[in-house]
Amino acid sequence: MIDPIDPYHNIPRDLVLELPTDVRTIEHAVDYVIGRCPACAEEARRLQLNFRVGLSEALTNAMLYGNSRDPSKRVLVEIAFQLGRIQARVTDQGSGFDPASVPDPTTPENLTKPCGRGLFLMRKLLDEVWYNDQGNQVTLVLKLESDGILEGGVQA
Repeated sequence: MIDPIDPYHNIPRDLVLELPTDVRTIEHAVDYVIGRCPACAEEARRLQLNFRVGLSEALTNAMLYGNSRDPSKRVLVEIAFQLGRIQARVTDQGSGFDPASVPDPTTPENLTKPCGRGLFLMRKLLDEVWYNDQGNQVTLVLKLESDGILEGGVQA
């Protein structure tokens, strides 16, 4: 899905990380992002499972496929703690891809193929997933159900 909300892809950024293309940084980066939202405790299960897995998959795809494991390239992570949602945007320095061209890994002919599982997980675990036109940027949204205050004073 192409970003329907903001054609200029501007989101408020409460947290910005620039990561090297090194899969060993993923776990620490995801832990750091989740730790920046201590008031999300009421959403702990969805945050620790859905958001953690979705963001990890997006970072893995950006590093392995987008940046082709090139250590000279970086991955930009922008996080917005917004009213009722957490939004993460992951941008790699690759040429991009067409997400619609990735086969459904749940169809019988694709069950043994290694491609598409990460995209499938992101789509199933998060409330919204969309890509920029180039295909080198994915935006993930987890909607929060609590009325807690997110870091920065934004109410969820």
